[in-house]
Amino acid sequence: MTPAAVPARPTGPTGERLVLRGRLVLPDAVVEDGVVVVEGDRLAWVGPVAAFADAQDDALPAPSSDTILPGLVDLHCHGGGGASFPDAADAAGARAAVEEHARNGTTSLVASLVTAAPETLLARTAVLAELADAGELAGIHLEGPFLSAARCGAQDPALMQAGSAALVRDVAEVARGHLATMTVAPEVEGVLGPDGAVAALAAAGAVPSIGHTDATAELVDEALAAARAALGASGARSGRPTVTHLFNGMRPLHHRDPGPVAACLAAAAEGAAVLELVADDVHLAPATVRSVFRIADRRSVVLVTDAMAAAGMPDGEYRLGSMSVRVAGGVARLTEGGAIAGGTARLVDVVRATVAAGVPLVDAVRAAATTPAEVLGRTDLGALEAGRRADVLVTTADLRPRAVLRAGRWLVPPPA
Repeated sequence: MTPAAVPARPTGPTGERLVLRGRLVLPDAVVEDGVVVVEGDRLAWVGPVAAFADAQDDALPAPSSDTILPGLVDLHCHGGGGASFPDAADAAGARAAVEEHARNGTTSLVASLVTAAPETLLARTAVLAELADAGELAGIHLEGPFLSAARCGAQDPALMQAGSAALVRDVAEVARGHLATMTVAPEVEGVLGPDGAVAALAAAGAVPSIGHTDATAELVDEALAAARAALGASGARSGRPTVTHLFNGMRPLHHRDPGPVAACLAAAAEGAAVLELVADDVHLAPATVRSVFRIADRRSVVLVTDAMAAAGMPDGEYRLGSMSVRVAGGVARLTEGGAIAGGTARLVDVVRATVAAGVPLVDAVRAAATTPAEVLGRTDLGALEAGRRADVLVTTADLRPRAVLRAGRWLVPPPA
């Protein structure tokens, strides 16, 4: 048992009462010496040491150099631990990826698929829905197939198709309420309009995400406004659309041709859209990450991994849907063409890289926990606040994972 984790009186089958002490990262502040009390599967009390003795009757743990974060929430992940969600034929095959990320502090994970034939998307969605029904996944994300072939990235352009509200409805039915978000390119026929994919997504309770697009700034403005209107009318998880890995898979920013990047940054500055960043030191330069956090409203950025099967694994050959991938030096690229093919980091690694880029710790953690939980409409996740689910990541001072608690149970116990 470490000085940071002192078990107290049992509370029954959902887990024992725990008292944790360390540097707490809250949604809007860092408490340099604080305490978290866990009862069963919930956070019972969170606050500074100075207030602990007055509020609780437990023994105060000894001071600790630990940093205590909320369990992290990844909205965009294709796999890990050698397993790929787009290639998982059954729940057991997908579970290895969930467990790899959970062991490293991502206690809520959205599984991402890639562009594929409709029958493949439906089959993979059905597999992932099993894990979501069991509470092992927080949702399902489809990255395609209504994307721009000109900005296909590491996806197969031959499998991309026009927007189809019917396919959205079919996927949503198979997902059984777990379709959380879908990436679409607004210039693709059938994406916008009253009978388009965006409207169908909102009606299904899913959040449209703009990405893999070659659209103009003006069309992206229109698409974001249409998505907000549709989400507001349907009462979906979130009233704000997201942007799939800003900069990656979209027309670059140019002063005479601003494209999607300028429109998305402007919307995030106004709090009208949420930007994904793959801030893993591969997809984006540190200065780019730092600049986005300075421009956007602090509640309008989420950190994601875009991880594929090689996360947590050695270099080698892997698959991402229909595409062959080679990982060398921890960087995943298509075997043919060399495009970056997802990430190999876990979300805590992305948080660490973001802080190293000069982003304040409190903002980086909010972007990896609180804001993604808001996108999912989950008020029980994403923050060290009394009443929320007891998902806790204990790290060293430099944000290396030491222990992971999910719903009040240790996935990775503190070192002895």
